[in-house]
Amino acid sequence: MFAFTSRVFTEGLQTAAVIPVAERAIPGRWIAAGLIASIFAVALLMRAAGLTIDPVDPNTLIYASVFAALGAIRWVFRDPRSNGTRIVRDVAEYFGVFTALSVTGALASYPIASFTQGFSDPALHGIDLALNFNWLGWYELVATTPALQTLGRIAYAMIYVSPAILLGYLAVTDQRREALDFVAAMWLAAAITLTCYLFMPAVGPLSYLVKGPLPYLPTSDLWQANLIPALRAHLAPVVDLGHLVGLVSAPSFHTAAAVLLISFGLRQRHIGVPLLLINLAMLWSTVVEGTHYLSDMILGALVALVAVGVVRLVRVGLARWVPVKAPSLKPFKTAAESHRVS
Repeated sequence: MFAFTSRVFTEGLQTAAVIPVAERAIPGRWIAAGLIASIFAVALLMRAAGLTIDPVDPNTLIYASVFAALGAIRWVFRDPRSNGTRIVRDVAEYFGVFTALSVTGALASYPIASFTQGFSDPALHGIDLALNFNWLGWYELVATTPALQTLGRIAYAMIYVSPAILLGYLAVTDQRREALDFVAAMWLAAAITLTCYLFMPAVGPLSYLVKGPLPYLPTSDLWQANLIPALRAHLAPVVDLGHLVGLVSAPSFHTAAAVLLISFGLRQRHIGVPLLLINLAMLWSTVVEGTHYLSDMILGALVALVAVGVVRLVRVGLARWVPVKAPSLKPFKTAAESHRVS
């Protein structure tokens, strides 16, 4: 993972010297610092919780190989001579950093789950009742309609596809500022979600409301109900990177991600509508396939709005207080300027 941060870190200071203040992006070195800090924080949490990762497990080696390959591509094309090589460089960087943040965030939920106490399902379900939302009715409709089950599973899995579409498009169109803003917003949303999760763990409506045999088992299965108690009792000491599962019920990170993807996607003329439709479908599917209360999703949407707002405030702060040009640095051409000249 560190291979992706070194180039971003060093280029951030150079980029800050040439971009006009009004267009200043969140520095790449901040993204790198956030990623490095997150990795160390998760390592400390894992150690405190008595959790480990098998370094020679095939799934661990696959992840390591993917990160190494993306890092190598990013290094080889660090000084692109054409628009094509710049795109390859940016795709490797964006996908590598985003995937590293995603894996780190998912991994963090395991030690955090081991530190939690009790469950917040009564309160979350109570909010749903106050909002007149009938989760069981929604679940029973899906359980008796195979077509909705298929569509729901496909839509729920779009959380892996939508970021690739957005980041790939931003790489092709040379929109580094937007890409860094999106990654920063997702990182912040994950940090807020995990912090809230420590104080409001839940098994989810499927385990809490459905008693007896299940007529339909959604994508999220019964992971919270089965794994959280095991982590608390230190009965699951090894985390398999190939089978990371969602342990966070509230706030819903699927919802936070969907709102962020819609927000950033709508700024892009060619992919805005497709991303809107894809993520609206994902939001629809999150209720059953993600086994989330409506209150989970409302909290997730609020998390996304906070993340967007903070990123915006940071941008405003950079525009006001960061100098236009660092006098100690030599002029440096942006990637867009370089490939236009060549």
